[in-house]
Amino acid sequence: MMNIQKLSGWLLAVGVSAAAGAAVPVQGYTVKHSYPHDAKAFTQGLFFKDGFLYESTGQYGASSVRKVEIATGKVLQKRDLPEKVFGEGIALVGSNIMALTWMNQGGFVLDAASFEAKATFRYQGEGWGLTSDGQRVYMSDGSPYIRVLDPATMQEQRRIHVTADGQPVAKLNELEWVDGIIYANVWQTDRIARIDPITGRVIGWIDLAGLSAKAGVAPDSDNVLNGIAYDSRQKRLFVTGKRWPRLFEIELRPRR
Repeated sequence: MMNIQKLSGWLLAVGVSAAAGAAVPVQGYTVKHSYPHDAKAFTQGLFFKDGFLYESTGQYGASSVRKVEIATGKVLQKRDLPEKVFGEGIALVGSNIMALTWMNQGGFVLDAASFEAKATFRYQGEGWGLTSDGQRVYMSDGSPYIRVLDPATMQEQRRIHVTADGQPVAKLNELEWVDGIIYANVWQTDRIARIDPITGRVIGWIDLAGLSAKAGVAPDSDNVLNGIAYDSRQKRLFVTGKRWPRLFEIELRPRR
């Protein structure tokens, strides 16, 4: 039988540390600011650009892409999507906004300034969340995999298998790129996964339990936490949910 000392040495030799088996750390939050948000918006995607929020909404006949004033929640600009599509995630890619649809296996390319439609693109399966690191585009489809897409063609290059404590994490939804890490809402939960984009490992959870109550939202299977936006210059993190009347700027802290 290998003794403990020899076992520890062997683990280190193959690159496995004692911390590898530790549970994924969990962070809590503090609300820094609360802002009005359209309570009819079935929020699917969210990102921050030049002082404004850009948001996509879902539901057949009500899907749209919008530019929103943070302080008031006022919709300053809006592009309705065709009634036959169910809008999903959006991401800023260069001077364009890429917008997914749920079941249509295709998305739209909109001019980020005018919201005019410029092109379409295709993909297999469902579309859920979308984000970009400036060089690549990342897409979720409700599975434990995040697709890595070429921003020029939106063709798939590879997939990231997302796991926590060695187990697959399904129902990955809205995505946001935050300082080199992918943040992902997990559908119908109060948690955001912080994902290493190279390994796919969840390196941390953000527990937002109680936030829906602060928004004044009654428990509902659809009106759940969804929507993450990050202001990289001022290091501000915004979150909201589907049909929530409030949007929050939060600060992460150790969970008590």
